[in-house]
Amino acid sequence: MSNSLSKTAEEAAKWFFDDYLPTWVAAGAAKGTGGEDFILRYWGVPLYTDGLGQNQWVMNAKGVLDFLTLNHGPLKAQGYTHTAVPDRKVTAYSANSAGIDVIWSRRRADESEIQRLAVHFGTAKTPAGWRVITIDASPTTEDKLDAVWGTAE
Repeated sequence: MSNSLSKTAEEAAKWFFDDYLPTWVAAGAAKGTGGEDFILRYWGVPLYTDGLGQNQWVMNAKGVLDFLTLNHGPLKAQGYTHTAVPDRKVTAYSANSAGIDVIWSRRRADESEIQRLAVHFGTAKTPAGWRVITIDASPTTEDKLDAVWGTAE
């Protein structure tokens, strides 16, 4: 990987894991609802979602907020407090785009697992900063991304 793309991958990883993830977790672990509009600082409009019963373009801010509620609601109902990340990979494709692949282990305070997903986030660097523009998720029991994704040569 060229030096400039390595720097882009590092920048995207820092934004995602040091800014986005803790903010998403804090909102997901909060009691009640409200204040969900924070997500518009991280998810773009339009936003493509696939997996977990979704396969659609979300074309406006309200739809993006509704998608967040669809994700947070069941987690909150089951006592969600945090997310462990058993595996992750960040790949820069250009100076303004990166793919972020993770395994999410969404958990309760006692470390019992509520949900495990392999998720691909397509991200783009916009004038307003990094934004998630696609989210693709697959339920999994795996700890490593290589055991989840289908590939072809």
